[in-house]
Amino acid sequence: MRRWKVMILSAAAAVMAAAAPMSSSAAEGDVIVTLGEDLSEQQRSSILKEMQAGENAEIITVSNEEERQYLGEYLGDEIGTNALSSSKITIAPDGEGITVNTNNITKVSEGMYANALITAGVQDAEVYVTAPMAVSGTAGLTGLIKAYETQTGAEISEEQKQVANEEMVKTSELGESIGTEQATELITRIKEGISNQNIETEEDLRNLIEQIAGDLGVSLTEEEMNGLVSLFERMQNLNIDWSQVQSQISDIRNNLDEFLNSEETQSFISSFLDFINQLIDSLSGWFGGNEENTA
Repeated sequence: MRRWKVMILSAAAAVMAAAAPMSSSAAEGDVIVTLGEDLSEQQRSSILKEMQAGENAEIITVSNEEERQYLGEYLGDEIGTNALSSSKITIAPDGEGITVNTNNITKVSEGMYANALITAGVQDAEVYVTAPMAVSGTAGLTGLIKAYETQTGAEISEEQKQVANEEMVKTSELGESIGTEQATELITRIKEGISNQNIETEEDLRNLIEQIAGDLGVSLTEEEMNGLVSLFERMQNLNIDWSQVQSQISDIRNNLDEFLNSEETQSFISSFLDFINQLIDSLSGWFGGNEENTA
């Protein structure tokens, strides 16, 4: 199980927060759980226990048909025939951002979920995605968006949902060729660039992507480049308030500085460095001893 403060990895993903404002009916601490429709009773019980959902948590189900509705265009038969991915969303305090934990998710990273969720309009939430066995995790986003709509009363447009799912799939696929962190950072910086620069034409967008990829030392194939251009053109057509995006990016970047400078983080880094130094000393002594014995 992995726990990442993914607002750090996906800072610039705050694309659609203003497009789908949270309903006042959602209160801090409210919890909603989504369960894959094809879970067995034993799996369902086990996942609810794993999530520590609590008696007051609202539970909804997600079907394979719903998963195919948003992923069919991008994954086809890779989706599978059973809905097993499950999730929990807890409303966080205003300005807290999104945190994601995953278990048994092999293809979609926490940063990818966060990017896609905020593209869809989700904000300020603690998210947990899991499955009874190892799965790719691509279907998990369907449940998360459905849960958020149910919990907050927000109406997320079909186009936003489609773009969010496309972003998740393309970032995941890109991660297989250039690495998960590089793929997430690339998407993040492109969004920052769009919010900072006057990107009016496809050529402007293509040049921006090429520049950022070059800065990161990433080589994109023509197919990957065309896919990214198409994705971000669709985002631009969603009438995003990019000035607000930039404001959110700055806020979350500040959160990154606070995290890195926190006492907990510094303590961990110090302990880790002490461990490395001890290991080096031990290895040096071992090799030194061997040299004396063989001299």
